[in-house]
Amino acid sequence: MHVTDLFISCKFGKKYDLATGIYLSIPFRNVLMLDVGKWPVFALLPPEELRLIRQACVFGSAANEAIYVTVSDEVFALGTNCSGCLGLGDTQSTIEPRRIDILCGKKIVSLSYGTGPHVVIATADGEVYSWGHNGYSQLGNGTTNHGLTPALVSTSLIGKRVTEVACGSHHTIALTTEGEVYAWGYNNSGQVGSGSTANQPTPRRVSSCLQNKVVVNIACGQLCSMAVLDNGETYGWGYNCNGQLGLGNNGNQQTPCRIAALQGINIVQVACGYAHTLALTDEGFIYSWGANSYGQLGTGNKSNQAVPTLINMEKERMVEVAACHTSHTSVAKTQSGQVLMWGQCRGQVVAYPHLTHFTSTDDVFACFATPAVTWHLLSVDGDDYLTVAQSLKREFDSPEISDLKFLVDGKCIHVHKALLKIRCEHFRALLNETDEETIEIHQFSYLVYRAFLEYLYTDTINLPPEDAIGLLDLSTYYRESRLKRLCQETIKRGITEENAITLLSAAVKYEARDLEEFCFKFCVNHLTAVTQTQAFADMDHDLLKNFISKASRYGAFKN
Repeated sequence: MHVTDLFISCKFGKKYDLATGIYLSIPFRNVLMLDVGKWPVFALLPPEELRLIRQACVFGSAANEAIYVTVSDEVFALGTNCSGCLGLGDTQSTIEPRRIDILCGKKIVSLSYGTGPHVVIATADGEVYSWGHNGYSQLGNGTTNHGLTPALVSTSLIGKRVTEVACGSHHTIALTTEGEVYAWGYNNSGQVGSGSTANQPTPRRVSSCLQNKVVVNIACGQLCSMAVLDNGETYGWGYNCNGQLGLGNNGNQQTPCRIAALQGINIVQVACGYAHTLALTDEGFIYSWGANSYGQLGTGNKSNQAVPTLINMEKERMVEVAACHTSHTSVAKTQSGQVLMWGQCRGQVVAYPHLTHFTSTDDVFACFATPAVTWHLLSVDGDDYLTVAQSLKREFDSPEISDLKFLVDGKCIHVHKALLKIRCEHFRALLNETDEETIEIHQFSYLVYRAFLEYLYTDTINLPPEDAIGLLDLSTYYRESRLKRLCQETIKRGITEENAITLLSAAVKYEARDLEEFCFKFCVNHLTAVTQTQAFADMDHDLLKNFISKASRYGAFKN
C-alpha cells in the first residue's frame, strides 16, 4: 500500500477494492500508527494526537523543529521556528502544534531540509514547495528573502513532476519522473552542478554528463550532490576536500563526474552524511568514501578515503543505507531486518559496523545521531505489518475481540483474559476462579485502573505525577514491582515545588523508600518555596514532625 492510498483509506474510513470496484468499510483503529516517541520534540503531544500521525520529519540544529502529517492529511508544525522554517507565516516558536493550512491535502511524498534551515517538499502531484532560510536562494524563488510560508517553486519546473527532493546545507536538488535533476541555491563549491560557483537563484537542470541519462536516486551532503542512474552508475559534484565525491582526488567539481572506481558495480542507493558517502549495490554490499574522523566509513580506522571502499560487514545482504548531511553517523539494514550503526554515535567513535537491537534505521538517528534529526521523511509502513508489541497496543480497550471488561466509575475497559493471566499474577489467580465477563472495581479510579491495564499491554505508563500516585498505590497492592519503579520515575520527573509535599506523603504511605528520599531532598533544596505551599500547610502532623526532624539533621535550618 502506498502512503497516499493509506491517507485516503484513513480519511474516509473506507478502502477501495480495485478488483470489485467497491468501497469497503474498515475499522479506524486498524490504521497503522507511526511511532515518533523516540524524538523528544513530540513528548508533549497527547496520545490521541500521536495516534493520528502518519508522516513526520524532525530537523533543526538541536532537533527542535518538526513537521508532521495526520491521517486526514492535515500538516502541522512545532518547535523553535528558526528563519520561519515551520512555514507558519511568522518566526514565533511554538511548543504546541500549529497547522500549515496551505499544505493540508497536498499529500507529501518527499521532504528534505537544510541547515538554515530551509525546507522543501514534493507532493503526489509532482509540485515542489519551499520555505524557511533563503540567504543563498535555496528556496528557488529567485530572491534571497526568507520564506515564512510554503511557496510553489514554479520557475523552470512548469510541466515537470518532481518525485524526490534533497537538500544540502544551503542548496537543493530535485528529481523528476523523467529522471532529470534540477538544482538551485548555494554554489560556492559547484554543488549546483552548473559549471560555475555562482549561486543559482532558480531551478536549473543539471546536464553536462547527465544529459540524456536517467537518474533514479539523489542525495546531498553539506556541500555536495550525488546521483544514481538507472544503469547503476553513480555521479558526484560539489565540495570534495574530504574525498566525498569518490573520484580519487580532493578537488571540487562544478559539474557531475562519474565515479570510475565503481565501474561494473551496480549501485541502487546513495546516502550522504556531513562529508561522507555510502552506496548500496544490487548485491547487498556497501561502499563508503569521504571523511572518516569519526569512523563513519566503517573501515576500522579514522583515515579519509577518496575512492569507494568496500565495508567488511561479515553479515547478510544489506537492503538499505542511511546517513544525514547534519551528522557523521552511518546506518545500514540487513535483509532480515537487523540494523547496524557506525561513525559518531552519541559522541563515541564507532569505527566498525555495530549490531543494534533496533528494527529501523530511523531509531538510530533518534537515539545516537547528533543532532537527533530524521534522515528522511518518516512514513507509516506500507505493508500492514504490525509487530507483536504494536498488535497488543492496538487491541487494548477494543471491544471487538475482548472477552472481559472491567467496570470502573461506571466506565468500561475491554481486555483479554489470556493476556492478563500471562502478564499479572494477581489476574492469573483471580481469573482462574471466576468465569465472569464483567468485573466491577471500586478501590481505584477509572483513570488509574485504565493506566494499569494499559501498562500490561504496552509496558509503559502515561500519567501525570499526581495521578501516578494512585497507580503507585495500585502497584503496591498488586505487588507489581516493575510498575512501582515506573511510577516512581514518573513522579520524580514531574516533581515541583507545588506538589513536592504531596508526592513525599505518597512515597511515605506506599513505602517507596527511594522516592521518599528523592522527594525529601527536593523539599530541602527548595525549602522556602515548599513551606509556603498549601500542601505544606495541610501536611499530616506526624509526617510534618518527622520532616522537620530529618531536615534539621540534614542541616536545612542552619544559617
